[in-house]
Amino acid sequence: MALYSAAAAVLEGLERGDGGIKSLVYNSRFPHVRQLYALVSETLRYSPVLEKLLAGAALLRAEKKLPPQLAKVLVYDLLFGKGLKCGGRWKALARRHRARLEAELARLKVQRQVSSNEELLAPARAASPAASQVPRYVRVNTLKTCVDDVIDFFKRQGYSYLGKAGSVEELRDLAGKKFFLDLHLPELLVFPPQTDFHSNLLYTSGHIILQDKASCLPAFLLDPAAGAHVIDACAAPGNKTSHLAALLKNKGQIFAFDVDTKRLATMNTMLMRAGVTGFQLAQQDFLTVDPRDPKYSRVTHILLDPSCSGSGMVTRLPLEEAAPSPERLQALAGFQRRVLSHALSFPALRRLVYSTCSLHREENEDVVQAVLQEQGSAFRLVNAFPSWPCRGLAAFPGAECCLRACPADTLTQGFFVAVLEPCGEGAAAPSSPLAAAKDSLQHREVMEPAAAPKKRKRKKKQVKE
Repeated sequence: MALYSAAAAVLEGLERGDGGIKSLVYNSRFPHVRQLYALVSETLRYSPVLEKLLAGAALLRAEKKLPPQLAKVLVYDLLFGKGLKCGGRWKALARRHRARLEAELARLKVQRQVSSNEELLAPARAASPAASQVPRYVRVNTLKTCVDDVIDFFKRQGYSYLGKAGSVEELRDLAGKKFFLDLHLPELLVFPPQTDFHSNLLYTSGHIILQDKASCLPAFLLDPAAGAHVIDACAAPGNKTSHLAALLKNKGQIFAFDVDTKRLATMNTMLMRAGVTGFQLAQQDFLTVDPRDPKYSRVTHILLDPSCSGSGMVTRLPLEEAAPSPERLQALAGFQRRVLSHALSFPALRRLVYSTCSLHREENEDVVQAVLQEQGSAFRLVNAFPSWPCRGLAAFPGAECCLRACPADTLTQGFFVAVLEPCGEGAAAPSSPLAAAKDSLQHREVMEPAAAPKKRKRKKKQVKE
């Protein structure tokens, strides 16, 4: 049963936009990753067919306690895979409905005038052009190492370091064993698309984090100082949390919330591997957290990346064909407005970053606009990172302060980021030194390849092959 539960958890993570198939599978702690990856991939491939069979057989209506993604996995292996290998009540449940499911499968073949299971599938889609051009981004985990040492490590593995990229255009033709330092984020390395580091020593030891560039923006723009108290409101699977810890230099405190026990367990493993300390994980809906609790009286920074449609995650193919319905978007936006309003109620808050991996205005600019109107003059948008090329849609005056990301313009996943600060006494000026520092990247030291090496005392132990 462990295999099916793990596969269902990966499918749920994909639906929530927690990451791609590979990262979710490798972070699942399931011991046989190839077996799990194959089951998830095949279940996704048959997903449209499985949904029709489940609806036709009314399986979920008859078995109300059966989670939808687990139902997909079970029905896939029952009808299209190698047969159910699990025991217990789920196996008995699936077999109890086998005759009805097989009848629905036969009916579907007659309707489509096909004779084999493979013919039920739509012609295999080529990889999305958007997905195929997004590079592999590698964030250096500065809790365990430094950029220079990681660059040296990859050089010893036969990679050619091309220095700091001068523009996004330079990254478009990146191929072979070559890599850049990113032009915007000082601890991010850029490799050709689909470069696989899941078995690399640096990844397995937690020295590097495989994280899309757009996903690095929220923590980078929140920019908490070492020693700050920070909330990561919807934290799993934890990449942003580990990024926050690196920015904090493991000083201060991170309060991380998520409602799913399994996701928190996986997140705890990942954070420990990354060397993160000073964090508290809580299985709790962030909306139920009391902002007046003395425990959170020193929280000055909040990162809010709530559940969304995941429409910007171009490398998650294959996925469901249909875009989210208007009703689904309305429900998501309602939740996002509630959780953003709640986050702004923490009394010591000085800076909040709201982000989604969605392309839909309903989940992005419309949410920010509604909450700002609700708050009156209490909060304002910060024009952070002025040189970022993609700005918010012109949904309301000031929306250009928001950031967007997309494969075509920024060579990243689709993403949205808004930075909010209080307007009260002591709030930073709109063109704050922080924004200028972010824009110039002068607050981080990055060694250019042509620079003469300087003698320095290394505090981090060099990674050995």
